[in-house]
Amino acid sequence: MDEKILNFWAQHSERFLEMALSNKKREVLLHPDGYGTLTRECGDTVEIYLGLRNGRIHHASFQTNGCLYAVACANSAVHLVSGKTLQEAWAITPQHIMDYLETLPPEEEHCAELAVRALQAALKDLHDTQKQPWKKFYPRK
Repeated sequence: MDEKILNFWAQHSERFLEMALSNKKREVLLHPDGYGTLTRECGDTVEIYLGLRNGRIHHASFQTNGCLYAVACANSAVHLVSGKTLQEAWAITPQHIMDYLETLPPEEEHCAELAVRALQAALKDLHDTQKQPWKKFYPRK
């Protein structure tokens, strides 16, 4: 096996590997209460879907066309936001994602920023949807 590949597995935490490789929360939620998307200059896009129930985020999922690091960060964002109140969700920062992943390389920290900004867009959309709930049934992409 290639030494570079072996080093990759050895240099990353179990949580990072789980978030990078798990597809459990990688899905499109039809008619979400909140939807946010952001695309970086490099073309990587993260989409976040939120469902709210009883004042807490009941469902959170993501889609991305980005690299393994973007997947790990987007997956971490939806894991961190699940079960939170809106106030708690707004408090999530890129540093929370980096801490959660434990081994995100410094040159990939922009992926944590991308995930958080997509989450914030979804939270803003959720706030707007609460004011006009009928809008959630119309396309928002």
